[in-house]
Amino acid sequence: MDGREIRLKRLFGGTRAVIIAVDHGMFDGPIPGMEDLPRTVERINPTVDGVLLAPGMLRHCGGFFAGRDRPFAVVRLNWNSVYCFAWGYRDARSARAYRVEDGLREGMDMALVSLTLRTGDEERDAHNIEVFSQLTAEAHALGIPVIGEYFPTGHLDMSPAELHDNVRIGCRIAAELGADAVKTFNTHNFAAVTGGCPVPVLGLGAEKLPTQADALRLAAAEVAAGAGGVVFGRNAIQVPDPAAFQAALCDVVRKGDAVDDVIRRYQLG
Repeated sequence: MDGREIRLKRLFGGTRAVIIAVDHGMFDGPIPGMEDLPRTVERINPTVDGVLLAPGMLRHCGGFFAGRDRPFAVVRLNWNSVYCFAWGYRDARSARAYRVEDGLREGMDMALVSLTLRTGDEERDAHNIEVFSQLTAEAHALGIPVIGEYFPTGHLDMSPAELHDNVRIGCRIAAELGADAVKTFNTHNFAAVTGGCPVPVLGLGAEKLPTQADALRLAAAEVAAGAGGVVFGRNAIQVPDPAAFQAALCDVVRKGDAVDDVIRRYQLG
């Protein structure tokens, strides 16, 4: 069993995964709750399975990942203009941001590579596929698993049916191109997304939800539809007690505990 298989078995072997995303500064700059990222990471509950962060921040947060049972350091390797919402970018063009070997040198355990398609430009779609495929192959050559991230262009303007169709096809394409797992949006028929993808699908939290209960219900719905876990960012960080919320999230995702029960258990209010 090589390093890639060992990491995948640890992440998905017999349970569902909980990954906390704090890579928002790569596209948004400092946002509430993530202004001082090393401090933010220090407050993450160490029982989660992984932390997603930008390559340049791993060296500033490396102490958190020390120790035998620490969470995985999941590093985003490419940059895509589709995430720059505040700047109004619409082209969804991907670019290599970090080399796999540089991530390994900093302590990366897993890579995340994003893929955006249906941009409205066939050449741009082909370019995005090339970036995704090359980084995935390079990571695998060095024994590093890849979480593919499928992000639909213009998702806020899509109908539920359009979003579902885009996500369902895009996740399968990412898996066909070699992703070991795929992170993506929940849809109105998420079971069709997870059922049509041969690798674990991780449901994301997306926009900040009004309450912690809403976020936990989203996670519960995603795993009930067959998700292999979740990747939550704002909804797991921009809360009064991140460590308590993340413990509750782990109980919902891994054990299937009822949302109302974990809210009382961790006094989330």
